[in-house]
Amino acid sequence: MKFTWHYDHQTPRKLRSALKMSGVTTSLMKVAIYHGGQMLINDQPKWAVDLVKPGDSYSLVLPPELANDQVDECPAPIQIAYEDRDFLVLNKPAGVATVPAHHVAVADSLVNRVKYYYHQQGYENQVTHVATRLDKDTSGLVIFPKHRFAHAVIDRQLKKHQVKKNYYALVSGQLTTAHGYIDAPIQRDPASFVKREVAVGGKPSVTEYWLTAASGDQSLVKIRLHTGRTHQIRVHFSFLHHPLVGDAMYGSPTASPVINRQALHCYWVQFYSPFKQKTITVTAPLPPDFKAAMGDISQLRS
Repeated sequence: MKFTWHYDHQTPRKLRSALKMSGVTTSLMKVAIYHGGQMLINDQPKWAVDLVKPGDSYSLVLPPELANDQVDECPAPIQIAYEDRDFLVLNKPAGVATVPAHHVAVADSLVNRVKYYYHQQGYENQVTHVATRLDKDTSGLVIFPKHRFAHAVIDRQLKKHQVKKNYYALVSGQLTTAHGYIDAPIQRDPASFVKREVAVGGKPSVTEYWLTAASGDQSLVKIRLHTGRTHQIRVHFSFLHHPLVGDAMYGSPTASPVINRQALHCYWVQFYSPFKQKTITVTAPLPPDFKAAMGDISQLRS
């Protein structure tokens, strides 16, 4: 796969410096140098120390990424919310894991489904990079970079908190605060391998929320994560004594017989694509079980 830029600076610089300026990491350059790729100036193979001059084009060529034989393919359908050459964003249904679990009879995670999809499409890169994850019983948007470079781009943005993710959650009880921050550290519950808890010695965790509507014994909230801890939303609203509807792990029996999982949906993601030089915004509608669980509250949404 070839990535090309136009050098419009006035001072010549080494090819490796120009590539770094364009977001290419040292590890990507090593792939190009040692594993079948190339670095080019004006479409001619060059060394990292060769100079890029004003008006030149310079390129990085990465070799094809072969599929991992240890990952099974699954022909189950996927819901594509967005796709271009560099990124695939899926709308994950509740009940499907993001990544494969160990010791399962059938490998049916999003990763397995995406591997099958890439194979069927005949894409040059067959590795299923996954950048963001959702709990198995949380629905919504998950980002799959389609090659090494795109994965490096998203990883950098995630570390700088530049990938934005918004959720809808249906919580138990009526919230009275229209807009709030939950700033409460989270750690692993020492009594459980899976469960988390708010504790003084935990990692800093911040959840921002807006009350969208409330009716009867539940409230609909819009959420923006400012940190990305495991189960963060579920733990924080349980800490407020407003656990998510359907979240048996964190203290709420389902408030409606039509939903048997936590009522949490990632409906909006936003990130920057340097390949298109624009911000990508993707949305996903609420799934039917979430809408049904809302009941009369669905008539009050703002």
